[in-house]
Amino acid sequence: MRLAELSAESGVAVATLKYYLREGLLHPGRSLSRTTAEYDATHVDRVRLVRALSEVGGLSLATIEQVLEVITEPGTDRLHVLEAAQRTLARTASRTGDGTEGGSTQRVRDWIERHGWEIDPMDPFIDDLARAWDACDHAALGLDEDRMDRYAEHVEGIAEVDVSTVPADPEAAVRHVVLGTLLVDPVLVALRRLAQQHVSRRTERVGP
Repeated sequence: MRLAELSAESGVAVATLKYYLREGLLHPGRSLSRTTAEYDATHVDRVRLVRALSEVGGLSLATIEQVLEVITEPGTDRLHVLEAAQRTLARTASRTGDGTEGGSTQRVRDWIERHGWEIDPMDPFIDDLARAWDACDHAALGLDEDRMDRYAEHVEGIAEVDVSTVPADPEAAVRHVVLGTLLVDPVLVALRRLAQQHVSRRTERVGP
């Protein structure tokens, strides 16, 4: 298909497709002449992927480029593919901390150890959890370790579903983990809101 046909198939304007090509977000088509190229289904898939990362995942184009690099060059070691995907997510996440560790970070490390989770001790998401937990403390939400344990029990179940659906092929696995995390996170947030409404109404109907 020509560029105009790719535009019609993907729902993305020709000008935007040209921008994707210039920035390397879309791989070049097969050259037919100096000014004409032919595109195929792989280009349609890539355009839809970029749109999903941008519109659903909320990533900037610069960040999308980093994600695409990991998807297209994930390496071959299946044992470390999940870690590679998580490192990509860590690079794409917005972090506002100063990079220093405090008592709250140690609290998270101690909680993880007590909970029995096998986690890289230098994982940047530990700092994210520490900051989020601190914010809950400052808001007096009562998020103590007992409540964290209860959350963790259910989140671990979600993680088991996630990991069980990861493809065996390393490249497909990185793509699945990165995109699955970015695009399924909003689904989980919406499900939590709906579940809260359901439980609240059920509790009110049953009464004390």
